[in-house]
Amino acid sequence: MSYSRSRYDPRRVCLNPFPEFNLGKYRRTIGIYLAGALFALANWTFLDAAILSAHAHSPYDEPQIPPPVHVEFVDWAPGLCSLLGMLIINIIDKDRIRGDDYGAPDAVWRARLFLFVGFALMAGGLAGSVSLLVLKYVLHDYPEQFTYYGYANVSQNVSLMLSAVVLWIAQSAQGEYDYNLTL
Repeated sequence: MSYSRSRYDPRRVCLNPFPEFNLGKYRRTIGIYLAGALFALANWTFLDAAILSAHAHSPYDEPQIPPPVHVEFVDWAPGLCSLLGMLIINIIDKDRIRGDDYGAPDAVWRARLFLFVGFALMAGGLAGSVSLLVLKYVLHDYPEQFTYYGYANVSQNVSLMLSAVVLWIAQSAQGEYDYNLTL
């Protein structure tokens, strides 16, 4: 049995190398839950580091030496900036950014300004956590037990940014009960 056509058909070449996931009507719900899980993971990671820092003890063979570093308010500041930025971003109405809303004429640029401020706060939080990791934990060559505090701070800010992006995309998707009526 011979085939007249080869298995390779150049007309059927797929330009998208990623598989398509058809989540159907639950796409918005799954996105919201995923964003919530990322948010919880972010804050749990940093709170774990803060609790470990509060209960850190000196090495057993040298009880007079205190732990070299603790989580202080400086470590909390990048996460608070990212959290505030996430709140600002997700409070903004998506229709105002597109200009679909029939409100005040200058509402579009104000919404975009607040969106920029939210993203700037999140980027500043991430940059602050990375610089804090390098300046406070990596340069002083602390043991891995203490550098975990800095890594937890960076992972908190990255997870908060991913949570904000996932929530933005999920809220922009049409929901199960959204209907578009066009005249």
